[in-house]
Amino acid sequence: MIKFETSHGNFTVELFPKEAPLSAENFQKYVDDKYFDGTIFHRIIPNFMIQGGGMTTDFASKETRAPIKNEAKNGLKNTRGTLSMARTSDINSATSQFFVNLVDNAFLDNGPRDYGYAVFGRVTEGMDTVDKIAAVKTGRRKGYQDAPMEDVVILSARTVEK
Repeated sequence: MIKFETSHGNFTVELFPKEAPLSAENFQKYVDDKYFDGTIFHRIIPNFMIQGGGMTTDFASKETRAPIKNEAKNGLKNTRGTLSMARTSDINSATSQFFVNLVDNAFLDNGPRDYGYAVFGRVTEGMDTVDKIAAVKTGRRKGYQDAPMEDVVILSARTVEK
């Protein structure tokens, strides 16, 4: 289990190493390295998702490790409360950024339309915090759309006992 302490409250995440071994291991390494500390949720779209894990409060991208292989074919679905790896249009471009699904987003699952986004974990406690983050006013900020107009900072992300 991983506990996220944010400027807007806390939430806890369970990873799925059996179904998404590469994604879970990649994410866990970033947690172990304290990489997420001081990063922000930089993209918030109500009734869709919140995205973070790669930018500082000045919207600068942090240096990441090499991208990982997309595990979207693992059978897990982008349902409310699940965590998925963010990526570019390159299917295998996920590094540190992730998103939390606020609703069931079946169109993000692996399928004929798109390769999809790999689900690798889920929020087990604190969805009220995730929803609170999702309610932050958004707009255009530092050249980004759907950006929070106030910083939503990940203060720490640490492995905790179950």
